[in-house]
Amino acid sequence: MNKSELIDVIADKANLTKTAAGHALDAFVEAVSQAVADGDSVTLVGFGTFKSLQRAAREGKNPRTGEKLKIAATTVPKFTPGATFKAKVATPAKPKAKKK
Repeated sequence: MNKSELIDVIADKANLTKTAAGHALDAFVEAVSQAVADGDSVTLVGFGTFKSLQRAAREGKNPRTGEKLKIAATTVPKFTPGATFKAKVATPAKPKAKKK
């Protein structure tokens, strides 16, 4: 599913126009991105938690030459799925109708 397909589903389920659903999705993504960038976590009970994670500096190896190199410390985003989301994904899916 891409962004426009997600907007269509949100518009249908929330009884919104596609424009309003697009603005809502953009606002959600911006709010979560900004909160995680600021070091906060965003928890949606049942769905999951978005947070930032610190990766320590480490030593890597160039696979082509075998030369050792230093990889700098960095901050990366992380998503941890919630129990309800995990359970929904783990259940067998219904067969999809083929698109023509």
